[in-house]
Amino acid sequence: MNLKHISFFILLFFALNAFAQQQPQGGRQINIVYGANFTKDEAQFPGASIFSKDDERQVQFEHQGADLWCDIAIFYAEENRLKAIGNIRMQQGDSIEMNSGKMDYDGNTKLAKAWESVDLTNGQMTLTTDTLYFDRANQKAYYNSGGKVVDSANVLTSRIGTYFMEPKKYQFQKKVHIDNPDYTIDSEQLDYYTESKNAYMYGPSTITGEEYKIYCERGFYDTTIEQGYGIKNTRIDYDQKIIEGDSLYFDKATEFASATNNIKITDTINNGVIRAHYAEVHKAKDSVFATKRAVSISLVEKDSLYMHGDTLMVTGKEEQRVLRAFRNAKFYKTDLSGKCDSIHFDEATGITQLIKNPVLWNVDNQITGDSIHLISDMETDKLDSLKVIQNAFIISLDTISGTGYNQAKGINLFGKFIENELKIIDLVQNTEVIYYVYNDDDELVGIDKTICSKIRLLMANNDIEDITFFVNPDGDIFPESDLPVESRKLKGFVWRGDERIMSKEEIFDEDDNNIELVKIRGIDNPIDIDAEENERQNNENDPINARNTQGIKPKQPAVKKKAATP
Repeated sequence: MNLKHISFFILLFFALNAFAQQQPQGGRQINIVYGANFTKDEAQFPGASIFSKDDERQVQFEHQGADLWCDIAIFYAEENRLKAIGNIRMQQGDSIEMNSGKMDYDGNTKLAKAWESVDLTNGQMTLTTDTLYFDRANQKAYYNSGGKVVDSANVLTSRIGTYFMEPKKYQFQKKVHIDNPDYTIDSEQLDYYTESKNAYMYGPSTITGEEYKIYCERGFYDTTIEQGYGIKNTRIDYDQKIIEGDSLYFDKATEFASATNNIKITDTINNGVIRAHYAEVHKAKDSVFATKRAVSISLVEKDSLYMHGDTLMVTGKEEQRVLRAFRNAKFYKTDLSGKCDSIHFDEATGITQLIKNPVLWNVDNQITGDSIHLISDMETDKLDSLKVIQNAFIISLDTISGTGYNQAKGINLFGKFIENELKIIDLVQNTEVIYYVYNDDDELVGIDKTICSKIRLLMANNDIEDITFFVNPDGDIFPESDLPVESRKLKGFVWRGDERIMSKEEIFDEDDNNIELVKIRGIDNPIDIDAEENERQNNENDPINARNTQGIKPKQPAVKKKAATP
């Protein structure tokens, strides 16, 4: 061994001995594993020892489960901190590795500040940034000047970011962006778990896919399968429909979306709207299912038509759609309303069928029969005609006397609308009429009671203007005193005026107005996101109990079963 090496080892021995005396107590000191070349520069680095790599290897330090390699280290033993320069690599355990050009490390706080081409990896992702703080005491790393994370599925960028090592979670803030070959995500704050690749969004957030766009201000998204939900100010643009609600769920693979509480579904092609408190959209079937105070709203002749049923279904492609309202079906527009067990509207034929015990009110005229069909003009979308099949009956209150009823009945009824007003009514087969006849001074002339084979009523201002009898009419106009009260009603007469729907609010009954909405978890109370993620992962690993962790049924929006007042 030459004199140069002997001198170096003597100097190193005394330096290490001095370090041992200077190092803090309690097992927190930074340890030198390999010092290589040793010097001091009191003018520039007072109190520091300077180590630099040799031809064989870099300088190496160890501190409480972490190793650091660099080309040059400026070590302040008394203060238990060091500055590392050049080709720096910090390794913690088997998973965390950080590389940079420069680094400051404090052994007392276990805080590292790295800058110049920084990258950090955990084996599943790589973070790159200009400056990174590695807080080993709290097992997190963070940046404040912009960073990028790349994993097997996504590229994520943000202005501010924090990586929590124990849950393997990133918390991104300000101008958060996820780039995926199939979609992009933009958010103000987003938590991202590197193992599951699940994202939890806060603040204004937008997910844009090839065939959908989702906006929410609190939501979850599984970035690997494009499935998730939003629970605050959520909107989905999907299948030429805009879906809004308190809680929305979306699954690309099954081409399915659902919504819970205060829902509005807008058909952007037909400008129709469905409102409800639960709804489903099935893209593959071109269908919408809605229930819980469900109502369809469409424009007919500059007037809104409201259609309600316990359940609404819309199926079929554009211009081939079929709308069905099941159980307790009702509809309302300014001059037309009705109710029945179910309603069936076929866009291709323009026919609306009122099925089972139907009643129709055209202004003051009550029309009933076994089945009622409303037919629209396919070119103008205006109401064209009316059919009542079997047991047709039309009744209106005699507005002058206020006590009698004008009535006409037959086997079938055919009506004609002109400019959306019922103008011509033909009753055929076994027809009968009772009609109060007045002179020009509104004095009662008598009561017309006639039977024949066919009757035509001409309407004006929604009142009977003229009556024509066909084929052997048999009847007369009786003075009021000559026609007993019990003879002033045709057989089968039933006045249902107390059931008449006078406004859009009256299509809903008491049960509709008192629906208890499900309580959506996370809207009023904060959620422990780490606990939610653990719950989700545990359920996914349990094939028996696997289900969406927050749904009222598998793969539904985040809800609890506990009811709440709407």
